[in-house]
Amino acid sequence: MMISNQDLTQPMPNPSHLTQPGDPGSPVDIDMDKLRKAVLVLRALNHDLRRRIIDLLYAEGHLTVTDIFVALRIEQSVASQHLAVLRKADIVVPKRDGKFIFYEVAPKRLLEIKKVITNLSD
Repeated sequence: MMISNQDLTQPMPNPSHLTQPGDPGSPVDIDMDKLRKAVLVLRALNHDLRRRIIDLLYAEGHLTVTDIFVALRIEQSVASQHLAVLRKADIVVPKRDGKFIFYEVAPKRLLEIKKVITNLSD
């Protein structure tokens, strides 16, 4: 059977009995906003320096950006950028104490993430 160029330019038929990904009732009924957030969280953890920051915060309890960049021997801007990624993923939380901002790990969040990763990898 020969397929002409005209056949390729025609839209594919969309039978009404088939659902599209994301449609309610679809086997791929996934909230794309939640998927984007999940990807953000997994990407946040998939970086050696961010894991070192998490380990440091977990060991010390809470630290300032200065404490972090001095302990890890990195630039302040690098520490701040990685903390921003971890904050956006709700893995670390900032706590203000006067003029200082301390960061600490959100242990419940890490436990939730660990459970999801375990479930996905089984």
